[in-house]
Amino acid sequence: MKAALLFGATGFIGSHLLRDLLDSPDYSRVIAVARKPLAVNHPKLTVLIGDLASLPVLKPQLVADEVFIALGTTRKHTPDEAEYYKIDHDYPLLAAEIAKANGARSVFLVTAVGANAASSVFYVRTKGEVERDILALDFEHTHIFRPSQILGERDEDRPRERLIIAIWNVINPLLVGPADRYRGLTGNEIAHAIARAARHQAEKVRIYHWKEMTPLLRT
Repeated sequence: MKAALLFGATGFIGSHLLRDLLDSPDYSRVIAVARKPLAVNHPKLTVLIGDLASLPVLKPQLVADEVFIALGTTRKHTPDEAEYYKIDHDYPLLAAEIAKANGARSVFLVTAVGANAASSVFYVRTKGEVERDILALDFEHTHIFRPSQILGERDEDRPRERLIIAIWNVINPLLVGPADRYRGLTGNEIAHAIARAARHQAEKVRIYHWKEMTPLLRT
């Protein structure tokens, strides 16, 4: 029985992933680090209140076999690039560093399609840099998930995003061949793929786009 450490449990993917980890017989304990209490009660669950600034203080409690990182923000919520970088790069990297130092053997990281540390586009460069720096930590197993459009209903009212998702649902089946990596998945589907990937960890490094995630939904 393993212990899982989850960052981003209040997010769209992370909230689904939390439920998958709690429901899995593979884990006896799930530690979730969040900025506020979670509306979830479960005998396996330990919730630690923290953020980037307080993470070093929590280090003695961040002990697990596997660390799952589904942290991230949006330019709408965090327009300042320096603050955005802290949330999308510095926080995931520090979380992974602490987990590795405490004995975690595997890391599961959610980034985005097109992540590239050499890109001139701030968003994809940030995602690429966090991938690069977590890979450099040399976990026994590193799993990187690069979703494209994340589909599904959110609690928060986002009219523009609802319109984009509606359009994406129409064009999704048309994205074939090399373009299939841009096909959308729901937050729930991405979470399922991550949880199921944790059961199959033969490779040291594995990167998942739509094509690699969808078979996991059938297992």
